[in-house]
Amino acid sequence: MKNSTLTRVRTLTISLMFAGFALFSTSCGDGGSAKNIQIPGVIGPKVTLLQDNVLISMVFENIKIDGGLRYNIPKYNNSYLEISPDLQSDGTLMAVSVSLKDVFDGGLDQLDPQALPGGRPLPGVVDGRLPAVAFTIEKFKNMSFYLGNSVFGIFVPLKKLDIGGSIVTARFYTGKTRTGNISLVGSDSNGENGGFLLMLDMGKKTKKRLKKIANKFD
Repeated sequence: MKNSTLTRVRTLTISLMFAGFALFSTSCGDGGSAKNIQIPGVIGPKVTLLQDNVLISMVFENIKIDGGLRYNIPKYNNSYLEISPDLQSDGTLMAVSVSLKDVFDGGLDQLDPQALPGGRPLPGVVDGRLPAVAFTIEKFKNMSFYLGNSVFGIFVPLKKLDIGGSIVTARFYTGKTRTGNISLVGSDSNGENGGFLLMLDMGKKTKKRLKKIANKFD
């Protein structure tokens, strides 16, 4: 499991270096990589495309596990999540592989709409809710995956994210390309339901590009 996860993360890094073809659509101008908002205790997330899978990776510096595991994502039949000890630190590596087949053909837009864990509305979403699945794995309570007409989102829980219960949203970039938004979600009044929400662009232009890629692997 460690070897497969390490191989995947190496592939993520290499793919990200050559992301000049632009994974998603909107450029943020000339120059090198744009800086994303810093998440306390987290390195990343990083997003890239490998064949017909959107890959999201991150390292949690303050979370330790003894061994790696792969989890199937509910309702996402061809997608999965892996966690393992990070080989370059004392933390934990998480790698999420989301299949474009699930996004485009999985009927996930028919799932019951959900807000953030704990009930707060999703930032940047008119109704504050999107079709979603939520599940819990060891060390991560109430992970959520969201899919709307023009956005795909993942909520990753973090314990005791103390920013006064606020939600802080910023643009998210892959290299110099804007690929969506990322929000820091502070713990609520009960000290729970904190984390970060990554919302990736799935507008018409992006879908058209990604569908062409996905069709090559049918």
